[in-house]
Amino acid sequence: MSVETLQFQAETKRLLDLVINSIYTNKEIFLRELISNASDALDKLHFEALTNSEILSGDENFEIYVIPDAETKTITISDNGIGMTRGEVISNIGTIAQSGTKAFLEKIRESEGKIDEELIGQFGVGFYSAFIVAEKVELITRRAGENSAVKWTSDGAGEYTLEDTEKESRGTTIILHLKDEFCGGEDFDFTNTYAVENLIKKYSDFIRYPIKMNFEVEDADKNKTVEVRTVNSMQPLWTRNKADIKQEEYEEFFKQQFHEWEAPQEILHTRAEGTMEYTALLCIPKHAAMNLYYSDYEAGLQLYVRHVFVMEKCKDFLPDYLRFVKGLVDSPDLPLNISRELLQQSREVKKIGKALEKYILKQLAKILKNERERYETFWADYGKALKIGVYNNAYDEKAKDDLKDLLMFTTSKDEKLSTLAEYVSRMPESQTKIYCAIGKDKATISQMPQMELLKERGIEVLYLLDPVDEFCIDSLNKYEDKEFQSITREDFELDDAESQKIKSEVAELAKSYEVLLNDVKDALSGAVQEVRLTPHLKTGAVCLSTGANGPSLNMEKTFAAMNNPFFKAVRILELNPNHALFGKLSGLHSLGKDTPEFKNFCELLYAQALLIEGIMPDKPVEVANKIAELMAK
Repeated sequence: MSVETLQFQAETKRLLDLVINSIYTNKEIFLRELISNASDALDKLHFEALTNSEILSGDENFEIYVIPDAETKTITISDNGIGMTRGEVISNIGTIAQSGTKAFLEKIRESEGKIDEELIGQFGVGFYSAFIVAEKVELITRRAGENSAVKWTSDGAGEYTLEDTEKESRGTTIILHLKDEFCGGEDFDFTNTYAVENLIKKYSDFIRYPIKMNFEVEDADKNKTVEVRTVNSMQPLWTRNKADIKQEEYEEFFKQQFHEWEAPQEILHTRAEGTMEYTALLCIPKHAAMNLYYSDYEAGLQLYVRHVFVMEKCKDFLPDYLRFVKGLVDSPDLPLNISRELLQQSREVKKIGKALEKYILKQLAKILKNERERYETFWADYGKALKIGVYNNAYDEKAKDDLKDLLMFTTSKDEKLSTLAEYVSRMPESQTKIYCAIGKDKATISQMPQMELLKERGIEVLYLLDPVDEFCIDSLNKYEDKEFQSITREDFELDDAESQKIKSEVAELAKSYEVLLNDVKDALSGAVQEVRLTPHLKTGAVCLSTGANGPSLNMEKTFAAMNNPFFKAVRILELNPNHALFGKLSGLHSLGKDTPEFKNFCELLYAQALLIEGIMPDKPVEVANKIAELMAK
């Protein structure tokens, strides 16, 4: 038959333009697409041969060849798969609305055969990715069991030609006549054998059929010969039975695949079947990345579809608080050419993501329960991420419930790590709240004046040492019906009878000092909202507390470090009526509230309270001079 020229359908032209200019921003992706199509063609032949072995005609070696050629400026991808008839070429290539793979699945359904989900593909769209790099594409194909072959040729502009041709064996050969920019360039050179080999290893290493290439080798006498090599591994580690994989194999895989220097802390391998099929091979690296909590950190799992690499960093599987998890997901239920926009909308991706999140948290809970030391090692590196997860899900009770039992905090009990459940289990019956103290380190909290009374009563306190800790606790609000109580909030009080008695006595005493307390507040020129007597101090003279609601001093410092100086805490100055300094303050007040001595003394008490909280007074030199004056008297 002579050469026949045919027009692409209108929708084919539009989609072709979209594929070339929009979908495939990564130019090298065409190789993955065409190799995947070749693998699909071999899958189809293998399936059909199960009931019709004669179709193989004695050739049972399924393989794919990739041949770059710098001299002709071409790259050829060839397979000995099912091939196509003339009609199938028109249907599959001329009309993107139809898909050879989809039609093949329909044929299986009609025959009531068992559906092999791995045959699902997007042949038409994948094939047209060739025009990203090619100015002309030739396709020569011969259907298995047929004697005639057909040649398809197009420059992708709007039409294609068909003609009968000769082909020695079944299958499909695609020849891409490359644009000049993809031949010998610095960024792209698809005529370079070793560059193409690296791309195959990157995108198609786990295709189940051998991908072969020709390599020119030179012997000792400088005689050159061509050596055929298989360049893909063909056996994805994650598809093997977990019982058959050695720990060393897992470790080596993650080192190579994710460029880790050390073996991971934890390796998680899970497979799901049924309505949603996927395999996930995940790890928690030995140590947290230096930029893990910074915006430039790229989180995400590698995405494979039917063992074909699709995306390096798919962020849509795991929530941000699990950003430290590395690994991959392989699913036959996602389209090979799925875009990032479609991933964000994909119901399947959301289902897989939810299942993976649940699985990871379950595994962490198991480690916490059975291997406490291992979990504490994990917590030292990644605990902050889980606390951020609680804060980011402040209005999601289910999410917080999933995380709360994995949280750990250092406490005043031997200054060791404790879960919230362990803390609550040690609470005396009379204690109704979980007490927390905020500070830069354990020593600072231990020396806080409010801690003295709590230590005397034997009450355990959570140490909130990281700026995110307080945000996490505030988001939780309570644990097992026990509310969290900061010992630096104005509503802090102890529940026992003795504490309540002291509180009543101090409240009664405050009535007689009401004028003094108001004058101290006035002397501080609005630096504090209130001055009060406190029942919470033993030997300390003064402390600062903040309003029951709103930001704390710790939050104020955190936001100030982020250049947000307007996030201010309500400051309350608390005075110990049993301290000698209070008696001195009262004596100075009797000489007059406007005297320099009284005002200076008030300012020094406030400066002392600030320093206890680790806050530098606004005018440190002035404070130092006033201290010097006082010492000189």
